[in-house]
Amino acid sequence: MVYRLLAVNIDGTLLQSNGRLNKVTKEAVEYVSQKGVHIALVTNRNYYSAKKVAKALKVNPMMVAHQGAFVGETIEKPLFVKRLTEELTLEIVRLLETTSCQIQLIHEKGSLGNRIHLPEKLVSRAKMTLNEPSMFAQQYVEVLSEELQKKPCEPIKIDIQFVKGMDQRDIKRLIGELFPEVEVIDQSDQRLILVPKGVSKWSGLLYLTDYLGIKRQDMVAIGDGLDDIDMINGVGLGVAMGNAAPEVKRVAKWVTRSNDENGVAYMLKEFFRKQPPIEFLQKMNMLK
Repeated sequence: MVYRLLAVNIDGTLLQSNGRLNKVTKEAVEYVSQKGVHIALVTNRNYYSAKKVAKALKVNPMMVAHQGAFVGETIEKPLFVKRLTEELTLEIVRLLETTSCQIQLIHEKGSLGNRIHLPEKLVSRAKMTLNEPSMFAQQYVEVLSEELQKKPCEPIKIDIQFVKGMDQRDIKRLIGELFPEVEVIDQSDQRLILVPKGVSKWSGLLYLTDYLGIKRQDMVAIGDGLDDIDMINGVGLGVAMGNAAPEVKRVAKWVTRSNDENGVAYMLKEFFRKQPPIEFLQKMNMLK
């Protein structure tokens, strides 16, 4: 089997638990890229945060960012972007303001959020854009709905960190009932991500593969989270990290080591060691 695209989740997969990129993982991804295999970073991070990881890899990968709502290599010329409408965004924010939660409306170049004092135990979990470059502008206002009435916004996604798990469950149910055009994604028992209906890491990856002319069975996908299940299950070789949830491991064709044990590097060396360069296979007419 010849694999032509490698899709890798970032947090919990490519990066270690401390947020660092291990040298052996970096070298393994570069090794695969040098064989002519396309590399894609598939993540719920925003574009700039994913691009920072890409620069560390030095392989110029394609980005499936913002939970799949943004696909492209550069922010200036994306292949695909899908947004929540201004009216829908305002209605959702008004509903969220009936509870105690941190709201962030995220678009390509920045975010707009409400000011709220979160309990200390939630502070680290509320950092929804870790290690962001300074070019990603983050603005905070006292009452978000009032700001939206003055300056409407069409975000790519909405990140929500609740103070109480009960509020998270109630809001999830209400959004499902009131806003069928929204996809609700669980990130934890006190955090939700909202994106336009039909948007996911897998849908974004499918858009990219259609653009590149690559078949699903010619792809490798590696991840650890519940939102990675569809892409791991849908590609030719789906790989779960050793630190992945049991639900993720059940759909994977292969389970590698954990992210702190350089599981991505271990898997890539095992599977791509014997694969000839794509250019050679094309010259020999060995690719269908």
